[in-house]
Amino acid sequence: MSRKEVLVVEDERDIADLLALHLKDFNCDVTVACDGHEAMRLGLARDWDLVILDLRLPGPDGLTICRALRRESRYVPILMLTSKSSELDRVLGLELGADDYVTKPFSVSELMARIKAIFRRVESLEKRFPGGDEALTIGPLTIDPAGRQVAVEGESMSLTAREFDLLLHFARHPGRVFSRAQLLDSVWGYGHDGYEHTVNSHINRLRAKIEPDPAHPEFIVTIWGVGYKLDPKPPLQAV
Repeated sequence: MSRKEVLVVEDERDIADLLALHLKDFNCDVTVACDGHEAMRLGLARDWDLVILDLRLPGPDGLTICRALRRESRYVPILMLTSKSSELDRVLGLELGADDYVTKPFSVSELMARIKAIFRRVESLEKRFPGGDEALTIGPLTIDPAGRQVAVEGESMSLTAREFDLLLHFARHPGRVFSRAQLLDSVWGYGHDGYEHTVNSHINRLRAKIEPDPAHPEFIVTIWGVGYKLDPKPPLQAV
């Protein structure tokens, strides 16, 4: 794996040092930001391979920083650190586009497994689609991988990072049926048992944004007892 540039945003110095120590052993160059103002400045100043983002920070909080990073044209993976008591924050973080979250107190081995999964997913996409920045159209749906933009009949849709990755995965494999476990492995980067409901909720939110009638989906259809697929009719074509 190539060397990665990682921004750790954490105001508890012991935790920040622990993360930096393990990330450096994992072939990462680590920069630490200890408050929201520094995190905002550093996060927007350069390209990162990963941002590990605590939610509770002095100054702008993690949700505000996540929102700012997602307004940028370049996609950066974001892993959020949350407290076990802040379920609402975790949901909001994922809605705003965080790729994953780990709750405090966390297991270092679990955290590193999540980080490896994010890197593996990104590298897998780059290997499978080295020149895959061409825009795709499926009927009235347009997907721009380079700009990470989606439009329906010319109207831009606001998708979270995970929703976009899920739609792009379907669009690059039109007509192929994926089980929930396969989607977890390919899009989320891990396939832990018990996470299938995450796929269901993301599918439902994605349909609510792109389908003319989410109750009767035309694009992402359910294959009962198996999983989901993107209906290739009308045919998928590059533009």
